[in-house]
Amino acid sequence: MKHLSPQTIETAPEGSKETLRNIQKGYGFIPNLMGTFANSPSVLNGYLAMEGAWEKSSLSAKERQFILLATSVQNHCNYCKAAHSTILKSMMKVEAELVSAVRDGSTLKDSKLNALVNFTKEVVGERGYVSENTKSEFLKNGFNEVQMMEVIIGVALKTVSNYIDHLNPVEIDGGFKDEA
Repeated sequence: MKHLSPQTIETAPEGSKETLRNIQKGYGFIPNLMGTFANSPSVLNGYLAMEGAWEKSSLSAKERQFILLATSVQNHCNYCKAAHSTILKSMMKVEAELVSAVRDGSTLKDSKLNALVNFTKEVVGERGYVSENTKSEFLKNGFNEVQMMEVIIGVALKTVSNYIDHLNPVEIDGGFKDEA
């Protein structure tokens, strides 16, 4: 079966070119996953619009990255696990043992992050049917009902990229390979 290749600014459809230019400016490169999304301007621009809205949620940048990583672990997406592990460790300077705990399913020593990761994994694994116990732990650790909904947006966002990678496996970028 033929797979879609990551697009460059030069090869992308017209509706993706400007978005890829902005990604290049922001990251210094175009991640292969974004280049693959660029085959469809609606996928690339829709994904980034949802991501932009989610970044304005009440969850911190670190919490959002843990949601993205936990979702990618549950959905078995190697590309996204590597990317979000790299972002957490290298860019956000999060302790490696916290990232490893999410990846291997152990308890995180930070109880608030542990509640967030457990809630996220149950949302993914149970398709939104989260137990009262897991919801209670989430709330007991300083989160609120609105943030429950905001986690869902992160899960939806990451599920789009996880599933696209499943349908069309993307080569992990050099900068993420240490976490593959």
